[in-house]
Amino acid sequence: HPSHYGRICPIETPEGPNAGLIGSLATHARVNQYGFLETPYRLVENGRVLLDRPPVYMTADEEDDKRVAPGDIPVDENGYIIGPQVPVRYRQDFTTTTPEQVDYVQVTPVQIVSVATSMIPFLEHDDANRALMGSNMQRQAVPLLRPERPLVGTGLEAQAARDSGMVIISRTDGEVSYVDATRIRVRSNSGGEIEYQVSKYQRSNQDTCLNQRPLVQKGDKVAAGQVLADGSSTEGGELALGQNILVAYMPWEGYN
Repeated sequence: HPSHYGRICPIETPEGPNAGLIGSLATHARVNQYGFLETPYRLVENGRVLLDRPPVYMTADEEDDKRVAPGDIPVDENGYIIGPQVPVRYRQDFTTTTPEQVDYVQVTPVQIVSVATSMIPFLEHDDANRALMGSNMQRQAVPLLRPERPLVGTGLEAQAARDSGMVIISRTDGEVSYVDATRIRVRSNSGGEIEYQVSKYQRSNQDTCLNQRPLVQKGDKVAAGQVLADGSSTEGGELALGQNILVAYMPWEGYN
């Protein structure tokens, strides 16, 4: 439905009898105080995208009479939309208009899909049914002891790993004063020392293994917000649901 745009993922839904009945929240969607789903847009004035202003969150009925352009339209260095015609969504339909008549622009093209779906590289070149299977199967990945981050990614792997809560993030600028398998200590630039506990081979509620691995060494300078230790299903601070498969091709009785 057009009102799902930027709020409920059109790809990630179960197969079988619950298809379409159970949905996933889109990457940038949020629930407002009244329980309605909102999605963010950039304001446009006289054909210029106001990048210096915070995004405007709108519900489906609020954006219904607005002309909303996609998040990947070209703009110049001053934020003005390039081109005589711009594709827009207006009153639950797709049409075109001039840059001066555009009211809002999407924050990013990724905002229409869920987190799992946004992990699929070249999603726009995949069949929707196969993307649905890929989105659902990613949630079923069992954490590995030696995960590998994907060689081909979409750029959202680091943010997904950080938001998972499984990686240890530094709360302050400072220097690492002690590291072992079970704890990391950071001496803050403002004085004082913060100790972070590292989980080793803990059992999860799903009977999988939760294991964190330090990424820093003693003497390393760290910044607030920096990843100090990998969690389960992360490597180098990026989401790593499995390992990269090595595939070799060879001819067998000629080039077949």
